[in-house]
Amino acid sequence: MADGSRPTLEVDPRPERGTRATRRLRREGVVPGVVYGGTGQEDAVSFKVDARVLRHVLVDGSALIDLKVDGKTLPVIVKDRQLDPVRDELIHIDLLEVRLDEKIQTTVGVNLEGIEEAPGVKEGGVLEQVSHQLNIEALPTAIPESINVDVSGMEIAATMHLSEVTAPEGVEFLDDLEETIIATVVVPTEVEEPEEIEEETELVGEEGEAAEGAAPAEEGEAAEAPAEEAEGEES
Repeated sequence: MADGSRPTLEVDPRPERGTRATRRLRREGVVPGVVYGGTGQEDAVSFKVDARVLRHVLVDGSALIDLKVDGKTLPVIVKDRQLDPVRDELIHIDLLEVRLDEKIQTTVGVNLEGIEEAPGVKEGGVLEQVSHQLNIEALPTAIPESINVDVSGMEIAATMHLSEVTAPEGVEFLDDLEETIIATVVVPTEVEEPEEIEEETELVGEEGEAAEGAAPAEEGEAAEAPAEEAEGEES
């Protein structure tokens, strides 16, 4: 049964098969897809949907979608999506039918909040996000759009583990709480090479000036020597 709070995606059955048929669909602005039933491959239904309509539903961010296909409304989640490696456009999507009263395991993206307010960042540190997705278990209706993590209190050189994150209501983290790192604040490395290079340049300049100053004296000494020898010969 459809729920007004969830996005609805209307698609058409896809009788076309083969690579040539799917390429033609994509040229027409249509994305091919498959929805898998709870029992696996034998319940799979092929469908096609307008790329703009699909993009609008996915941008909504809801983990649970009501799929209308062939006169039926099925609660589904995104199982997998395939993107064009060059244009980064969605070219195929897999959906999974779920039961609303049974927990499922899935992955959810991690969204960091309060980065600019973190003391470590204000002191010049660089905040690096280590985990971008987390494995969770929850009822389909309890799956969040993302796991929002507040990092506004992270100090310089700090590391945040999953154990420091509170799971949303009805959600269980499946990743190791102590081993999974969410984010770190890295201390920037100070580089003093430019100053050393400048000092070396000054030293080279001084040596060059000294060498130039000494050259005339040597030439003068050399010039006086023949004169002394000449006087000795005259005497």
